[in-house]
Amino acid sequence: MLDLTYEMPKPKTIAGAKHDWELVIGMEVHAQVSSNAKLFSGASTQFGAEPNSNVAFVDAAMPGMLPVINEYCVEQAVRTGLGLKADINLVSAFDRKNYFYPDLPQGYQISQLYQPIVGEGEVLVEMGDGTARMVRIERIHMEQDAGKSIHDMDPHMSFVDLNRTGVCLMEIVSRPDIRGPEEAAAYIAKMRQILRYLGTCDGNMQNGNLRADVNVSICLPGAYEKYQETQDFSHLGTRCEIKNMNSMRFIQQAIEVEARRQIAIVEGGGTVDQETRLYDPDKGETRSMRSKEEAHDYRYFPDPDLLPLEIEQVWVDDIAARLPELPDAKKARFIGTFGLTDYDASVLTAEVESAAYFEEVAKGRNGKLAANWVINELFGRLKKEDHDITASPVSPAQLGGIIDLIASDAISGKIAKDLFEIVYTEGGDPAQIVEERGMKQVTDTGAIETALDEIIAANPSQVEKAKVNPKLAGWFVGQVMKATGGKANPKAVNELVSKKLSS
Repeated sequence: MLDLTYEMPKPKTIAGAKHDWELVIGMEVHAQVSSNAKLFSGASTQFGAEPNSNVAFVDAAMPGMLPVINEYCVEQAVRTGLGLKADINLVSAFDRKNYFYPDLPQGYQISQLYQPIVGEGEVLVEMGDGTARMVRIERIHMEQDAGKSIHDMDPHMSFVDLNRTGVCLMEIVSRPDIRGPEEAAAYIAKMRQILRYLGTCDGNMQNGNLRADVNVSICLPGAYEKYQETQDFSHLGTRCEIKNMNSMRFIQQAIEVEARRQIAIVEGGGTVDQETRLYDPDKGETRSMRSKEEAHDYRYFPDPDLLPLEIEQVWVDDIAARLPELPDAKKARFIGTFGLTDYDASVLTAEVESAAYFEEVAKGRNGKLAANWVINELFGRLKKEDHDITASPVSPAQLGGIIDLIASDAISGKIAKDLFEIVYTEGGDPAQIVEERGMKQVTDTGAIETALDEIIAANPSQVEKAKVNPKLAGWFVGQVMKATGGKANPKAVNELVSKKLSS
């Protein structure tokens, strides 16, 4: 929620042998664009296809094949930039990033170094404790993904699958504004949430559709503030990049491990080398992958096969007009419209499908009651069975029907839970199930009073005890509920018990 009462979280501090050290983290998020075709070819982007089956001639770098820009990929990049409140560059250009790797057939990657399609933006990252970090986005550029080298199919040979070659990636580069492992994970979670709301990336980290390179450095307390004042990176330590992270848990572990490694080097009198490293979760360590190349090492130059990309402001404005409601705005609306707590609204808006489900349930109903049933009963049951909301056997209409029965006093809360179990496992219309199975709540005070009178007559000693200690009145409430099969209206029972025992 965009709330000015949020405070900046304190930076993560790690105690060294000589000093306390603070962390400085920047993220490069690689998000695979949701598109049926690749960035410069019509080949499919379907995941899990047979190796080398989704490869066009241009992807395989066949002689004479020229790239043709996929307009939809450009639209998705613009949509992402708008969702991150970023500047959209009406003129951008593609460059060749030259390096050799077996799964890069062209011997270069088409990227955007000098003129990216999206400029500066921002993301508000809430930490759940009343604090939030505003993380600045430096740029978003489009680029081709590389293929995949496979080393575990044969003891003597490696294989190459080019299906992923040429798939459009958005590289979303942040400023070094993140100050701890938990913030880094929260930033990735927020970025994933926004991309999924926008429909520009499915956020599937397991398939590698969303992954991150994490830049980590350390500094003494006070140095970061000097950097913020001057934007002079010399106030910060040398950064190392941890490559290809696709797990929130491992991202946090890797940052902690790498920071401690750098602290040990600096306090030991050494200097940290700028390099690319990999995180080994089994050994709990980062290891050197290669020295960090500077831009000139890649011999960047404008791609001669592609003209500068020019887009019109009216086209950008049309995309902006069609943007969906984004997470922060939806959360604020849920709090304002339905009277939800900040926590409940956060849970319900975490996934775009969950938010849509809740809103359908809450339409025309008590929002707090709807949220309680969606979060506690439905989400709780789905989590227990390791399902997400898209696999829910209970539709919004069915859950809304249960809530309607509670609101009309047709059933009690206890009966409602029994009804939810029936609907979850068997399906069916809640109102019809209640009618057919005799689950309606007993609201006839005469019938409740008759049951209570019988219990009082059979338990005179308990009556005397309850008159001395009113807390024991709950025993009578329980007995009435038991006698009526849990169908008696609890409010009516409590009122009658109080009246009878006080007379």
